[in-house]
Amino acid sequence: MAARNSASPDEPEGRKGKRGRANGEGTVFQRKDGRWVAEAYVLASDGSLKRVQRYARTRKEAYNKLTSLQENSNRNVAVPDRPWKLGEYLDYWLEHVAKPSVRATTYAKYEQTVRLYLKPTLGSQRLDRLRVAKIQTFLNGRLKGGDSVAKVHAMRTTLSSALTRAMREELITVNPARLVTLPAESPERLKPWNAEEAKRFLNHARNHHLYPAFVLMLLYGLRRGEVLGLAWDDVDFEQDVMSIRRQIQRVDGSLALVEVKTRAGRRSLPLLSWARDALIQQAEWQAQKRRSAASTWEETDLVFTTRTGRAIQPRSLSRSFERLSESAGMRPIRLHDLRHSVASLLKRSGVAPRDAMEILGHSRISVTMEIYTHSDESTQREGLGRLGGTLFGEDDGA
Repeated sequence: MAARNSASPDEPEGRKGKRGRANGEGTVFQRKDGRWVAEAYVLASDGSLKRVQRYARTRKEAYNKLTSLQENSNRNVAVPDRPWKLGEYLDYWLEHVAKPSVRATTYAKYEQTVRLYLKPTLGSQRLDRLRVAKIQTFLNGRLKGGDSVAKVHAMRTTLSSALTRAMREELITVNPARLVTLPAESPERLKPWNAEEAKRFLNHARNHHLYPAFVLMLLYGLRRGEVLGLAWDDVDFEQDVMSIRRQIQRVDGSLALVEVKTRAGRRSLPLLSWARDALIQQAEWQAQKRRSAASTWEETDLVFTTRTGRAIQPRSLSRSFERLSESAGMRPIRLHDLRHSVASLLKRSGVAPRDAMEILGHSRISVTMEIYTHSDESTQREGLGRLGGTLFGEDDGA
């Protein structure tokens, strides 16, 4: 093997072997098999100095690699302290990064995506050698295999979140998941209930024990978990204010009362007379059930409970809504779509987007504006009717 040295590739050969090396200067040498090696101690992601080698076909190429290593180290661009496999890093990211920082439901989605989709196919890949083409091929295969665009986007999002963290930990320099190209998601065009449909549903549900919950959902656009997480200490009858602070969610197979997801979701709403009456009706129903189920009643302080005082399963509320909608002959929509109905009704009632955003607990005005700029047949007819009146001085005769 040739003597090691750190001289420039353009330096005269006679000087290369005589020149001493400063600590960390690095070296270039040739192996017995003819390959050239660049070797240096550079900054590692754990803060230590790590001996790194890079191979090349020519001495000049090896020298360029040595220079690149040293320049990156001088700029505090660290190399991985060990060769992580993607599967290893995803496990680490789930346990030590995602779990302590995201909501339990979000973590459950991340964990499922990693376990079922990412690790089986990509887990054996070296983290620092994961390339855009590999991820693109994987996601394209999922689409061809029948997965929905939304599901594949969720896979890319989860992977990208983990790789962004890996960049912060200086294990990789580029997040290849961000560079993947996927078809745009095209959610179904929703036609929410109009005012007449909402009123018809409420009239039909008036004698159901969950009627007050549907009143709050159609009056304030509360989310399913928010209405089920409402407690009596959140309702101030003296000040006529209702505070949205917590929500019921299923976490690890059990129901849990957790804080609302965002600061915008934590909001106070005026207790209008219709909501006040509905809550009084609910309090009377609950008092009756407490008396009749005295031995089995569980005190939770929740406004909406089962007949024995326990928290209601979110899916049970959805099933009750579906059964009532069907028996009323309603056009089917999801329970969550009531929020869109409320937003559309607020828009048609002339409520300013900023006020609607705070009522609905949207974290960004852009979310509200997506609904406020959504056009439907009735608004199109109104707009065209006004234009026709301007042009012809009469209505359309419809």
